[in-house]
Amino acid sequence: MRPLESGEDFEYRVADLTVEPIPYESDRFGSVSAFDFIEHVPRVAPNGDGRSTTFPFIRLMDEIWRVLAPGGLLYAVTPAYPHAEAFQDPTHVNIITDHTHDYFCGAKPLARMYGFGGRFEMRRLEWVAVQNAYTAHPLAPPPTGVRKLAHGVRDTVRKLRGREVGRCPYLLWELEAVKAPDGAAAPPSPEHADGQARG
Repeated sequence: MRPLESGEDFEYRVADLTVEPIPYESDRFGSVSAFDFIEHVPRVAPNGDGRSTTFPFIRLMDEIWRVLAPGGLLYAVTPAYPHAEAFQDPTHVNIITDHTHDYFCGAKPLARMYGFGGRFEMRRLEWVAVQNAYTAHPLAPPPTGVRKLAHGVRDTVRKLRGREVGRCPYLLWELEAVKAPDGAAAPPSPEHADGQARG
């Protein structure tokens, strides 16, 4: 495979994000995308000394928070539990659920106990079908009229053939980096003090 080259409008850097920091300065990006990625980052890994462990997924979430500008967004899409897609790929080592984000969001993120120093607020959490999972844009409105009838016939035929219809095995996260002007994790605002998602 031929490596990409940087250009005037494109910069290419390589890093193993399970063991290395994201190779950019703090507060650099307005958004970070992780499509079919976070399920491949180990939750726990042995250190080189053979006596201790590290938490690569926690460290990665810290790094994403670090490189996001205040208000920057993490947009992640991953196959998630309880769907088979979360387990079927043998390289999926980090099973995500619809509550994993709780460890990184709210006034007191639960991952603090593992060394997480950032803070996110949940902007969007939803189950999506794989064909709709790779866009930040809202989905098109449902079909009406003849298109609705055609979709109904198609779905009926699929069901008769034993195929599942309407499955949404991917979890979409849209998390906002909450930071104080000095780049530190901002204290909770009164409307988010309970750590619940809004919107």
